[in-house]
Amino acid sequence: MKKFISLSLALIMALALVACGGDTSGETSGDQTADKVVKIGVFEPASGDSASGGKKETLGMQYANAETPTVEIGGVTYQVKLEIADNGSSTDKAPTAASDLVAKDVAIVLGSYGSGVSMAGGPIFDEAGLAALGVTCTNPNVTAGNDYYYRICFLDPFQGTVLANFGMEKFEAQTAYCLGEIGNEYDQGLITFFEQAFTAAGGKVVKDSFPTNNSDFTSYLNKAKSEGADVIFTPVSIAYATQIITQAGSLGIEIPFLGSDTLDDNMVLEATKGTNIQLYVSTFYQEGGNPEFDAGIKEYINSNSTAKDANGGNDTISAVTAMGYDAYYVALEAMKAAGSVEPDAVKAALGAVTYTGVSGDIAFDEIGDAIRDTAYIKTANTADGTWTLETVQKAN
Repeated sequence: MKKFISLSLALIMALALVACGGDTSGETSGDQTADKVVKIGVFEPASGDSASGGKKETLGMQYANAETPTVEIGGVTYQVKLEIADNGSSTDKAPTAASDLVAKDVAIVLGSYGSGVSMAGGPIFDEAGLAALGVTCTNPNVTAGNDYYYRICFLDPFQGTVLANFGMEKFEAQTAYCLGEIGNEYDQGLITFFEQAFTAAGGKVVKDSFPTNNSDFTSYLNKAKSEGADVIFTPVSIAYATQIITQAGSLGIEIPFLGSDTLDDNMVLEATKGTNIQLYVSTFYQEGGNPEFDAGIKEYINSNSTAKDANGGNDTISAVTAMGYDAYYVALEAMKAAGSVEPDAVKAALGAVTYTGVSGDIAFDEIGDAIRDTAYIKTANTADGTWTLETVQKAN
């Protein structure tokens, strides 16, 4: 009787696995291929100061996955599943999120929005033999000295130089006030690159740093005014940027703001609405750059309440969403080139991948950095809360 019960249970469990799609052997019957799944890790902030950007970046990947849910690798069709881990916008939490993705047997990792968390999670991916594809993490140290991180975005030395040149050309700026968070590698790195370019061209830089969790920026903004700053450069997180812009509007600050890619966010845009703030940001994509993508992502956002919430409640297209979309397809190309879903094979193939995405042509140099030489500069329309493309600029 015990033997009969054991055999019956085994049969029931086997049937249950088949019913749930648990058979991933890939055996074929006629023209039908058994379900096989390849997992792509999404290493992004869904909480913390960078949550707004992380959600929008993830949104681009989710839209791409909805558009192209399968990929043919080595003659076999795989369902593509996104495994999402929240790194909390924190270098303390990032290693745990990275370890969660490793445990889920992903073939490649996408992300993160935020250079600091990318650097904090990177060694975990290295130990697991996983390739990580940065989407908008722009600090040079993300890829420096390792073979596991790649990225599709431009870098901060380029971005800082572009913004310094733009400030001098647009406003004939001679004095720049730079403000960033103490100890934040992204903020401080960009300020350093901006300062190098600005002073090399004959300008003067005044710098300040505020402590983490600061919420009152009045003294900093008043100092920028008293120092006679022609422009204010503040490459901070979305959360800090909204506070700085809101308070500047209340103070009647008329000095133009220059912002890095983190300020390309509809929450920051909303903070400028109804003010006299002049805000110019450098970014990776501007709505209108690819009408087919624009129409598709807007339809996706407007037909999906979860997607709309992730996008901040409207259908304004963020550059990081376009970049997340492109990153998904670069990952598919890497797996196709590898002819395998094994992480080491995907990692070995990634560096040679080339792809033309909605944000432009994507290829990698020997370090794993994207070969990019163009930034979009756009400005906030404070009357209606929209972005307008100001110029497409290259570093001089």
